[in-house]
Amino acid sequence: MRHVIALDVGGTGMKAALVGPDGELLHQARRATGRERGPEAVVESILDFAAELRAYGIDRFGEPAAAAGVAVPGIVDEERGVAAYSANLGWRDVPLRDLLAGRLGVPVALGHDVRTGGLAEGRIGAGKGADRFLFVPLGTGIAGAIGINGRVESGAHGFAGEIGHIVVRPGGSPCPCGQVGCLERYASAAAVSEAWAAASGDPEADAADCAKAVASDDPNAVRVWQQAVDALADGLVTALTLLDPRTLIIGGGLAEAGETLFTPLREAVRRRITFQKLPTIVPAALGDTAGCLGAGLLAWDLLTTTNRTEVTP
Repeated sequence: MRHVIALDVGGTGMKAALVGPDGELLHQARRATGRERGPEAVVESILDFAAELRAYGIDRFGEPAAAAGVAVPGIVDEERGVAAYSANLGWRDVPLRDLLAGRLGVPVALGHDVRTGGLAEGRIGAGKGADRFLFVPLGTGIAGAIGINGRVESGAHGFAGEIGHIVVRPGGSPCPCGQVGCLERYASAAAVSEAWAAASGDPEADAADCAKAVASDDPNAVRVWQQAVDALADGLVTALTLLDPRTLIIGGGLAEAGETLFTPLREAVRRRITFQKLPTIVPAALGDTAGCLGAGLLAWDLLTTTNRTEVTP
């Protein structure tokens, strides 16, 4: 069976799959990145993992993968195929596309982890059929993927979609990016965890605990949660004013609260818009498989582009 290799590299672990032409996950596997051994070890772990997947494909399907796609965190130069910087992995200017292509002997596409996950959500997940979408995962931080006609916009310098660094509270909490009052300091899962730990007096409490307390009508939890929802709505309205998406997809850990998040969020966004059109606001559908599925889509797109280039006079 014709297939591609898909790799989703995180801070501590890697998810991988062999993906068929119809997006079917034919084989899945996980490995540690080995980041405790340094950035060089992380790169070698990625190369070794990819080689294992290639060998498995030959053994299982009788042929090697036709291409590979890899999603990585941090700053990514997708055009040059370079993993430019990742604080979590400690690397700088790693020519990952060329390294993988040399190890595997096939074309390789490199993408940013959030944009790659957004590509999958937009094409085959919660945004399927939408010509314009915005994917916003709420995790340790907040990022975004801007979807336009089946592709995701990376911007002129690879920074498109960084909605987490829209300033929603001028003069507010300092952000590691150097600004103050950034959205992710108020509405990320990490920010809600921090606020609820302080409000509840339990240093181990997290955002999931806060959501449970909200469902039980705990007034402190409701206050903390509403502050986060209001900040998120402020940031989202700025984004939809600029981008006019048809579908707004919310993912990440905070979205696991379900309607505890989505009911007040939809109302908060609705209250804030004036001339703007209200997008459909939906939860992400693909969970932690989005990165692998998106990497697989990058690989298949690469083959389509390569084939088209080869047959064009």
